[in-house]
Amino acid sequence: MTIAPKKSSTETLKKSIPASRRAVASKRSAYSKAEVEEIFRRFKVQRPEPKGELEHVNPFTLVVAVALSAQATDAGVNKATRALFAIADTPEKMVALGEDTVREYIKTIGLYRNKAKNVMALSRMLIDHFGGEVPRTREQLMMLPGVGRKTANVVMSMAFGEATIAVDTHVFRIGNRIRLAPGKTPDEVEQALLRVIPDHYLFHAHHWLILHGRYTCKARRPECERCIIADICKAPEKTFDIPAPLVELPLQFSDQPA
Repeated sequence: MTIAPKKSSTETLKKSIPASRRAVASKRSAYSKAEVEEIFRRFKVQRPEPKGELEHVNPFTLVVAVALSAQATDAGVNKATRALFAIADTPEKMVALGEDTVREYIKTIGLYRNKAKNVMALSRMLIDHFGGEVPRTREQLMMLPGVGRKTANVVMSMAFGEATIAVDTHVFRIGNRIRLAPGKTPDEVEQALLRVIPDHYLFHAHHWLILHGRYTCKARRPECERCIIADICKAPEKTFDIPAPLVELPLQFSDQPA
């Protein structure tokens, strides 16, 4: 089921970051409003309805999948969780499995021992404090073991249709590399992106940036010759100035760390 984005202004999201952190983000984007508009216009043409690549069947399995994806690939997490979610798609079922069994299912994922503990702990907390339901607010989501701001933002966006910016390694790299939203921390990059991204592109923005970083502006070597914003990009290490053809792409699944 497709969840329609809720109306949410950049200003409302901006206020969710403490003022002390907002004050730190003093670096400005290298792009004009018109340039930012064109960047995201092209992203929308390339991927009109971008989707997260972690497989899940409900908000609970999404929380678990995103928590497991830290320092792991989406493809690797999906491979491990397909069988797990087939038998444990609620906190109650997950707790009934027990930590040892959960660990066996996810042992191909990095840091699986600690992640298995977190999955059990967050499942118990959902049962004990939230009636077995995944909470809808960032503050409550971040109370769950293994759930940080990035995970909370992903869940709010993908499960509940909130316009949020989840800053993972790809978004952090893109924000700094192309000088769209410079920042020393994920919070700074998040705040900078909220300042520059037009409201009408905000709901899908973090997925566009993640996919751009995952498949084009890669960590080891950006593939500038395949970039649809090569003519606009202001990255110092840019190697190509001619934009790639602007065509719609099929959804791809990642084999790179999230």
